[in-house]
Amino acid sequence: GVVLAGDDQDAIARLRAARPTAVNLAWGVDQAAVWVPHGREAVLRAALRIRDEDIAACRAMGERGADLLAPAESGELLRIMTVCNTGGLAAVERGTALGVVQTLHERGRLAEVLVLETRPLLQGARLTCWELGRMGAGHRLVTDGAGPYLLSRGGIDAVLIGADRIAANGDTANKIGSYALALGAERARVPFMVVAPETTIDFATPAGDQIEIEDRGAEEVVAIRGVRLAPEGTGAVNPAFDVTPHELITAIITDKRVIRP
Repeated sequence: GVVLAGDDQDAIARLRAARPTAVNLAWGVDQAAVWVPHGREAVLRAALRIRDEDIAACRAMGERGADLLAPAESGELLRIMTVCNTGGLAAVERGTALGVVQTLHERGRLAEVLVLETRPLLQGARLTCWELGRMGAGHRLVTDGAGPYLLSRGGIDAVLIGADRIAANGDTANKIGSYALALGAERARVPFMVVAPETTIDFATPAGDQIEIEDRGAEEVVAIRGVRLAPEGTGAVNPAFDVTPHELITAIITDKRVIRP
């Protein structure tokens, strides 16, 4: 029955809308915001509960994904390809797609990870390689454009990506470059796996063509950390995400189940 102050409402609305393609930020804000009328400590308790549930979900996704990709009886070592950052830096601890990789590594079932650099902000190069180095997992960095070609050459056992939003029909929005990997994986007959918590599935969005794709403007593309790559006046198209149709997805691995679109 308590009415929120205007400043509270504005702050909640700004945070909720900060990443329009992704669904989990808005979901988490909504989960915590209902406690604002009850005071700061109530909001903090809700946030800590969300954190603990996220940690448990990441561990469950890692185990379910590792069980699916590397059954105990097979014994083979796997080479995995991934894009962007889906580890503990993105998801409190362990992560989604990289949580599966970490579980494979801990079980002694990981040969190597091929990490796409993830232009234009280089999350794969800057973040994923750092996390893999810390866990002691073998990895090499790959330019974004080389990913589909390397899939065509064979020797890669699966592509693992995260998800920012999964539509009701299984179409999946993820970091730009994911769709190209899905096309390459389909051609090469390599399993293409999406790893994300159940909360990423948005039943209010029927299909991927209704997912808003965030465009982050030209500056990230024409320059890197202030160093200009293109001539002054050059424009750019910079979608931060793409959508992979469900037909190209082998399985969606969540903390609760394996979905085969």
